[in-house]
Amino acid sequence: MVIWPIISAIARTVWLPNEGSGRSFSLETYAFFFSDQYSINNLTVTLWTTGVTALLLLLICLPIALYLRFAKGRLAAYVQGLAIFPMFVPSIILSYAVIRVLGPNGTVDLLLNSVGLPHIRSPYLTPWGPVIGLVWDNIPLTVLILLSGLGNVSNQSIEAARDVGAGRFALLWHIILPRISNSILVAVSFTVLGIFSAFTLPYVLGPAAPEMMGPFMQRTFRDLNDPTNAITQAVIAFAFCIVFGLFYVRSVAKNRAP
Repeated sequence: MVIWPIISAIARTVWLPNEGSGRSFSLETYAFFFSDQYSINNLTVTLWTTGVTALLLLLICLPIALYLRFAKGRLAAYVQGLAIFPMFVPSIILSYAVIRVLGPNGTVDLLLNSVGLPHIRSPYLTPWGPVIGLVWDNIPLTVLILLSGLGNVSNQSIEAARDVGAGRFALLWHIILPRISNSILVAVSFTVLGIFSAFTLPYVLGPAAPEMMGPFMQRTFRDLNDPTNAITQAVIAFAFCIVFGLFYVRSVAKNRAP
């Protein structure tokens, strides 16, 4: 169910119909993709969105996971509930919420106008629109993965480091981060794979051009009726994703090694 569609897609993009009645090996579709500036722009904005979103997720989710790991009490339970809540919100509802809050004449604009402040430039229909939506949508999974990794950090090791005078930064850098490095790698891998193949949020919140690879593939297939080039775009996207997939497989194999 997974391997055969990949092999079939690659074969369909390199074994093309020729002028006769048969087929022949050709890299024409790949040459077109990498020579077409619009296609390159779409790939570039996809890589940019993926990198920025992954970085923001780490900056936001790591402090949340650290707080949930070491905090006690009712407030920690509320924070955990808020962090997991986006998992139960469909992408289309999230898109509508972002438009109503941050879009032109949205809630933020109305609040600023009520106190006499100028309107902000809305991230809606800009490259930052999908970034905001994708960050919010991926917070639950990232927090859960990091929180699982923090379970390997024992309270005894933390107390021992504090006894010898380690401060908070030293604890984070020398005790915590080395023990959750695999979890960070897994979180980044899952995030990249999910963002690279995202469709709804980039389609609704992002600009018409350049567009991310998900909407680009769909538009090429449906609007342009060009399945061969759409499959070529999918193969290229898969080639980038497989790199992070290999990082994940390597991390899992390393953890299971005796």
